[in-house]
Amino acid sequence: MLNKNLELALKASLEAGKVIMDVYDTAFDVEIKDDKSPLTEADKKANDVINSYLIPTEIPIISEENKQTDYDIRKTWETCWVVDPVDGTKEFIKRNGEFTVNIALVTNGKPVLGVIYVPAVKTIYFANVDNNEAFKADLESHDVTVETILKQSKPLKPKNNISDRVEVVGSRSHMNQDTLDYVESLKAAGKEVEIVSKGSSLKFCLVAEGNADVYPRYAPTMEWDTAAGQAICNAVGLQVISKETNKPLAYNKENLLNSYFLVSK
Repeated sequence: MLNKNLELALKASLEAGKVIMDVYDTAFDVEIKDDKSPLTEADKKANDVINSYLIPTEIPIISEENKQTDYDIRKTWETCWVVDPVDGTKEFIKRNGEFTVNIALVTNGKPVLGVIYVPAVKTIYFANVDNNEAFKADLESHDVTVETILKQSKPLKPKNNISDRVEVVGSRSHMNQDTLDYVESLKAAGKEVEIVSKGSSLKFCLVAEGNADVYPRYAPTMEWDTAAGQAICNAVGLQVISKETNKPLAYNKENLLNSYFLVSK
């Protein structure tokens, strides 16, 4: 029996994916937000669609494209949605397909459900952390039922082989010094390192489905960039550990900026 909130998040992500691809196929405009990040009509339309599904749950929402609620109010929330309507707007603008819809449900600072939808290729990842279950389904259309998703889904399994070759999720073209130092530390320990590259929250999915070993993120991210990915990783036994606290990344913090982190077994 699928959790009702997870079912809702699956439906919302598919519907959001549909409107995102409608914009993707046009000559869209790009705005620059106050924080210098890009914004397109797809971000706004997808946010409206997701809000229309989630607001009726009466569970409060933290979304990149919503006005943020004051922490004085947020700190009283036991449970909330954490949403990025289009994660990887830069990838969307480049039209490389590596952008996602991220929807997570967080309780007491921990992601408990997560959905990542890749609308350009119609692949969906979803997880229920309490049940230790995470799945992936390749779909024919954005207009499929939840039953169809469940029928076509396969369980995610991270790698479990111990070898001297380590696949590290990173950027092939530019890695900052902290990430380079991490790679060098693996090499110093006698490991052969291969860099595996992907955009947006797909980096989490690479590790969760066994296509990479570790994901060091030594650059800024926000809670909505990571909550759904963390749910998917946690559900298959992977840890998403803050380099600052040495504990799992926490959510609905006063400052929604994450510390640097490492995804691994």
